[in-house]
Amino acid sequence: MGKKKQKIVLPPELPPETPDEAVEVSDEDVAFVAENREYTGFLSNLDTKSINKHVTRVADVKEDDLESLYEKRIRKRSLDKEAEEQGLEVDPVDALPVKTLDGKLYYRTVPKATQKSESEDKDEANANKDSGTDASVVRLTKAEKRAKLKKMRKEAKKQAKEGAEVEGIEKIPQAKVLDEVRKDMTAEEDNEKKKFRLAELGTALLTDPELNIKSLKEMLEISKDGDRDIVVLALKSLLAVFRDIIPGYCIRLPTEKEQEMKVSKAIKKMRFYESTLLSAYKAYIQKLIAVEKQAVYKRVAVRCICTLLEAVPHFNFRESLLAAVIRNISSEDDVSRKLCCSTVKSLFTNEGKHGGEATVEAVQMIADLVKDHDCQLHPDSIEVFMSLTFDEDLGKREIRDADNKFKSKNSKRKNLKELKESAANEKKKARKEMMSQTREEVTAELKAASLTTDVTERRRMQSDVLSAVFQTFFRVLKHALRPRSEAGSSPQAPGSHPLLAPCLNGIGKFCQLIDLDFMSDLMNYLRKLAGSGNNSGDSSMDGSACLTVSERLQCCIAAFKVMRNNLDALNVDLQDFFVQLYNLIIEYRPGRDKGEILAEALKIMLCDDRQHDMQRAAAFIKRLATFSLCFGSAESLAALVTVKHLLQKNVKCRNLLENDAGGGSVSGAIAKYQPYATDPNLSGALASVLWDLNLLSKHYHPAVSTAASNISMLSTGDSQVYQSNKSPTQAFKELSLEQESFIVKSDPKSSSTKRKKGIASLEHISMGSDLDFTAQIDENDVRKKLSEHYLLRHDIAENERVRGELVRTTLSLKLHEQYKKQKKRRTK
Repeated sequence: MGKKKQKIVLPPELPPETPDEAVEVSDEDVAFVAENREYTGFLSNLDTKSINKHVTRVADVKEDDLESLYEKRIRKRSLDKEAEEQGLEVDPVDALPVKTLDGKLYYRTVPKATQKSESEDKDEANANKDSGTDASVVRLTKAEKRAKLKKMRKEAKKQAKEGAEVEGIEKIPQAKVLDEVRKDMTAEEDNEKKKFRLAELGTALLTDPELNIKSLKEMLEISKDGDRDIVVLALKSLLAVFRDIIPGYCIRLPTEKEQEMKVSKAIKKMRFYESTLLSAYKAYIQKLIAVEKQAVYKRVAVRCICTLLEAVPHFNFRESLLAAVIRNISSEDDVSRKLCCSTVKSLFTNEGKHGGEATVEAVQMIADLVKDHDCQLHPDSIEVFMSLTFDEDLGKREIRDADNKFKSKNSKRKNLKELKESAANEKKKARKEMMSQTREEVTAELKAASLTTDVTERRRMQSDVLSAVFQTFFRVLKHALRPRSEAGSSPQAPGSHPLLAPCLNGIGKFCQLIDLDFMSDLMNYLRKLAGSGNNSGDSSMDGSACLTVSERLQCCIAAFKVMRNNLDALNVDLQDFFVQLYNLIIEYRPGRDKGEILAEALKIMLCDDRQHDMQRAAAFIKRLATFSLCFGSAESLAALVTVKHLLQKNVKCRNLLENDAGGGSVSGAIAKYQPYATDPNLSGALASVLWDLNLLSKHYHPAVSTAASNISMLSTGDSQVYQSNKSPTQAFKELSLEQESFIVKSDPKSSSTKRKKGIASLEHISMGSDLDFTAQIDENDVRKKLSEHYLLRHDIAENERVRGELVRTTLSLKLHEQYKKQKKRRTK
């Protein structure tokens, strides 16, 4: 038998070489070696060369044999790979082949399972047998094994950390995106669920409010959501529900004694329903008042408050709603202010819903608001007083009712006497008594059921409203008369009295209800306000308030309205107001002041069935004719209508239409016309001539020219009667509306004739002159100058356009930044 081949056993792979610095040695090992040096002395006598040789090489094998052994192992590995690539089999799942366009069949194949481990072991055993080597190999020492294990653990930890970091980097963005998507999806789903829930609760409450009254609390909880759309929808849903289920009476909760009493189930159910409704309604009003302070929900909250107050002014917590409405009656937001003003006006006009109590409360709150803000509010806050209505016959009706009661009592006494005398009519007497008792009971029940209050109660409420209204009006007048030193350090500019115009309108409307004891003071106030602008340059009146022309004209109008409505009780001289009107005609400016106020002043003070002094009438005629030359067509036509009316009433003033400049026997004591006189009685207008009408007859507007020509055709005959169909206010309104679409028509023939006349005169002057003046003009120079001019204008327009675009873009960028900030705040 031949020699058995020794099996070559290769040593295990060595760990990678590491420097001595990287090897970690614990303190315990160092201490142990230091203590037991007797046992570690053999380490210094080790043969490191032989150890290295046995570790790096195969034991008892020459170098040539080692090379051949390595070559065999490499060949074996390559053969195994080729066998694995060639060993393919058909997949039993996908056994059907695929046929291509060429007609070839392709089968889906997978590699066969190879038994590497077994073949490698067999090959290694055979190789060892062939080589005839021993199975014994050189093993590593304990220290080397420990270092190898430590190194392997460190590498495993490092690989685990790197893998975790890579996985974390990959998973973090995906997790964030998924979380955001989930949050968005859940928020949208929650919003949809809440919307459907609000719809379900609202329909259930509208169908059966007594059974589903507890659903109001759930709706209130939904209104506390953070999403704006959900809050707005919840507030509107609650508004619709409360408008429908609120009863037509004010709820009174039972007292403690009433709660201790035994009642039926129906009464318990009704008490529970009313208490739950009242608590939910109170919470809803508190929510609206809290939300109204936020700019995002302000309009929605104000609309809900106004709608509730207008729909159910008789119900509980009316004071809270009314306070919120009055607080926003002078708001800077036009939508909120108009809503509140319309709500207050509806309260004033529809007193049947609340019996007049809400009107008294609203007027008193407005008066307090004006006092707190020192009359610096929007004009709409006082203009709502114009919707108030007062019954002037309350006292007369009370007297009539007392007389009727006295007569009915006397008639009853007479009937009783007749019945006592006649004993045969006892049955009729009993029947009549029954009828009277039933009538009294029916009338008492009707009074209790109806919302109409008693006459005395109505009189009391009306007196309270009047006192609050006129207190506000007089406070505004005093504020307008306040000197600048008292008003503040900064001087008051004209137009700094926003409440004066509606205050004067209110005084003119309700002046018949003012007590006569205050009439003299009121007229003095109006006289001072009408003349407040004349003495502004004087040192003595330097601290007085300065009003605009329109405000001073309104003071004159209010004084004439007060005088006309209380003509029997007042004896006041209005000469000062005529003087003010005479001076204000010159101070009027069409773009700055209001033409309709001037037309109304002319109508009330000069045209409304009033006889004027001849000197005064002539002064106004002359000044209005001159005024018509200077200003717009609407104001000119109103002035001419007033001139025609004055000439029709004062026949002697028609001498102004004649050509006699001296005025003749009608001129009076003043022989010369003084156009700059402040008093119309001292102007001497009868000594002048209306030459202004000749110029006005050639006015560009046909209405003004025809009116001037019609006035100039009037004669001095006393037998002629003229009637003016239009008032100054009507003429101003009609012409102001027509003026928007009016186009001035020019006659080309007349313009061409005028040009010819002008050219002829120029030629005549040039021919008569000694200088040789050439009338020829170079067309190229004219074109050049015109082109430069229009290029400059184009550049200016383009510059303005670019500046406008720049302003708009900057505004849009600012809005975008604000939107981003708000979005960040919402996300936080």
